[in-house]
Amino acid sequence: MAFKLAIIGRPNVGKSTLFNRLAGRRLAIVDDTPGVTRDRRSHPAKLQDLRFEVIDTAGLESAAAPTLEGRMRAQTEIAIDEADIALFVIDARAGVMPDDSTFADLLRRKGKPVVLVANKTDVNAAAAGVIDAWGLGLGDPVAISAEHGLGMSDLRDAIVEALGEDVALAEETEPVAMPGEEIAVGEDVDPEAEEAPYDATKPLRIAVMGRPNVGKSTLINALIGQDRMLTGPEAGITRDSISVDWEWRGRKIKLFDTAGLRRKARVQAKLEKLSVADGIRAARFAEVVIIVFDATIPFEKQDLQIADLVIREGRAPVIAFNKWDLIEDRQEMLAELREKTERLLPQVRGLQAVPISAETGRGLDKLLEAVEKTHRTWNSRVSTGRLNRWLEGATAQHPPPAVAGRRLKVKYITQIKTRPPGFVVSCSRPDAMPQSYVRYLVNGLRETFNLFGVPIRVALRTSDNPYAGRARKKS
Repeated sequence: MAFKLAIIGRPNVGKSTLFNRLAGRRLAIVDDTPGVTRDRRSHPAKLQDLRFEVIDTAGLESAAAPTLEGRMRAQTEIAIDEADIALFVIDARAGVMPDDSTFADLLRRKGKPVVLVANKTDVNAAAAGVIDAWGLGLGDPVAISAEHGLGMSDLRDAIVEALGEDVALAEETEPVAMPGEEIAVGEDVDPEAEEAPYDATKPLRIAVMGRPNVGKSTLINALIGQDRMLTGPEAGITRDSISVDWEWRGRKIKLFDTAGLRRKARVQAKLEKLSVADGIRAARFAEVVIIVFDATIPFEKQDLQIADLVIREGRAPVIAFNKWDLIEDRQEMLAELREKTERLLPQVRGLQAVPISAETGRGLDKLLEAVEKTHRTWNSRVSTGRLNRWLEGATAQHPPPAVAGRRLKVKYITQIKTRPPGFVVSCSRPDAMPQSYVRYLVNGLRETFNLFGVPIRVALRTSDNPYAGRARKKS
């Protein structure tokens, strides 16, 4: 990355809109409500010929350190320290506010190059605000409209002037991965191909999901060993889905923190709906989803609905029973939780469930070992020969039932997809096949080929009859 650029300013001045403009896609949640952004988020970005990493930050507010606003401000100051240059954004329509002057002094003390940006200049009333910005003493204000993409050329020139051409236009040591690359879920496989070994060197994408206040952000902070995510006793702190790059035992991992998912009937506010949609989108970009349960009140109805969502999306689920340090009789509780996991989530028999404490760091290595094991199963490939030898024995032991006086015939099976494993069974009358027999086949696949803990998809098809529709000829 050539350089890092942090976007700084009061709440509701358009920082996230500018972040989305530079990142090239709608990543950050944008709303008219002040203080939408809470965690800092970074992403590769481009502005004409410039390539850099852009950091979106929470709105700067004057508040005591223990409060939520104070903790948000601390995260913003970390972003300023990490960045090579700061874009200080003001709302040109509102003009310069007292907090703008306070935070301009803060940026001066940091000693980083600063570009003053007057946003929302797409209306005539903003001209006075641009003139007021001169009084901040941060140089010429750059008039832009992040929403409509106005003034981007002037912003590019100001960044180059502030950093110097040697830094701003430096050659990339690594190619910038611009957005657009999606995780291939439900990958097609060649039925005739040999089984390929699992590649443990490929990067892994993990999303962390759960109800509000179960410890998702605390878990990510514990995994990466730093206070990267904003945490606290308040429920619903996380709003945006934030991604963090990390390494575990030499393997590259991208972690996605998501907003807590409440019951649909309780989600009324527009902002929470946006947060929930962003969290579900993050799960769709992930390969493995860690579903965090509160071990002190596990298996709430919402926990099961989140798990069902992950399974229906075809992701590899792993359950983390968090707050294990608060449990007294741990052996008895663990046996009870595992029994409930098998009983309440029968869709994925053998689901990996690990007790952890994000607060103390207990069980984190076991959790990641379970993640890798589940990911390995999720990528499983079984050859057609092995499948049909199993099918022959399975149908001999338990033949398909007779429907309307005619016995169903199961001819062959082949795997057509991985991530998750997907199979096609050729049979005589797919529409008449009872679901109970399909479940028998799925359970047999799990036990024979060790496909525990991941969704399995089975499609029933019939072979084409070349004589269908032809009238019988009279002899």
